[in-house]
Amino acid sequence: MLNVEEWAEIRRLHFSEGMGIKRIARELGVARNTVRAAVRDDRPPRYERASRGSAVDAFEDDIRRLLQADPRMPATVIAERVGWSRGMTVFKARVRELRPAFLPPDPSGRTTYQPGEIVQFDLWQPDVDVPVGHGQTARVWVMVAVAGYSRFMAATVIASRATHDVLGGHLECLLRIGGVPRTAVWDGEGAIGRRRGPVSELTDAFQAFRGVLGMGAYICEKGDPEAKGLVERANGYLQTSFLPGRTFTDVDDFNDQLTSWLEERANRRVHRATRLRPVDLLAQDRAAMRGLPPVLPDTAWRRSLRPGRDHYVRFDTCDYSVHPRAIGAWVDVTANRDWVVATTRDGVEVARHRRCLARHHVISDPGHVRAAKQLRDARRQLPRPPQETDVEVRDLAVYDRVLGVA
Repeated sequence: MLNVEEWAEIRRLHFSEGMGIKRIARELGVARNTVRAAVRDDRPPRYERASRGSAVDAFEDDIRRLLQADPRMPATVIAERVGWSRGMTVFKARVRELRPAFLPPDPSGRTTYQPGEIVQFDLWQPDVDVPVGHGQTARVWVMVAVAGYSRFMAATVIASRATHDVLGGHLECLLRIGGVPRTAVWDGEGAIGRRRGPVSELTDAFQAFRGVLGMGAYICEKGDPEAKGLVERANGYLQTSFLPGRTFTDVDDFNDQLTSWLEERANRRVHRATRLRPVDLLAQDRAAMRGLPPVLPDTAWRRSLRPGRDHYVRFDTCDYSVHPRAIGAWVDVTANRDWVVATTRDGVEVARHRRCLARHHVISDPGHVRAAKQLRDARRQLPRPPQETDVEVRDLAVYDRVLGVA
């Protein structure tokens, strides 16, 4: 059998050089019929080995019968029912090949949105290390939201995937959009909820959050990215159009650059689907949305505690100093994306620190450190209380008499 190189050379000699069949056969040392076949066949030769079949072939009819009865029957159950006793890799591959023929069609639908109907939310983690202070870097999380009708994008950096940070980012995106949609669409994010069958099970924190806003919520089913395709495509757009070639000095710089890019570029481009700019359609979206309530949901992290002699409170993995005059008193600690604040029950602020995104760090206010030193020095200068009784000294001769050595 000719190989591809010989086939190509025969056709070159015949069509480009004008050689006859006999001369080509003589020069290449092949049969004239072989030359004729190469000239007639305009497809390159390809070696095809005859299939030897598979051990699964004998079970294919039984597999089809079981899939006909239950198209979603697991391959392991099918193997047990048909008596398969060999390796599962080849068997699962055959079941995977046959199964689609027995499943009902699942075409994707083209979805249209009405003004104010939905906003899709998701978390995006860009693959870039951002300085977070104290010589550390981290991969930040970004809350991304896309309004269904206008395709207007809002995004903001959040400090973590903890509930208070996720809800804080959710609220920040709604503030940038300028209204509350009828429904917020999420996937199974731990801070938001999960899908159990036909029901969306929401966390208590998110129930309280959406209740203040008067907003509905929908949790997508697993393996259904099309349900929130707008925000999934927005994440990809951020990854390919915002991120490349940028450097960031800190988290605030990342957030500032992202906000500017969304305002000046992303929301002012002509959208491929609507053929209009999102910023131009936003007014219609806002007009159909519910206005933000006068009192916004409280998304801050809160704890009440009594600082001990070590006048520090821990939030996340960092310790923040509190003024030592609050030692032993009840203190309310609140934290959001930017600040960690502590106040006494009578409303006196005893700590205010910029939130640290570095891990396992101690943040001390110089004023707190000086006040603690002054209190320690003053305590050392207090006079010691007089000793009320002398300590009795035992007469050691008593032990000698008891032991009989005296």
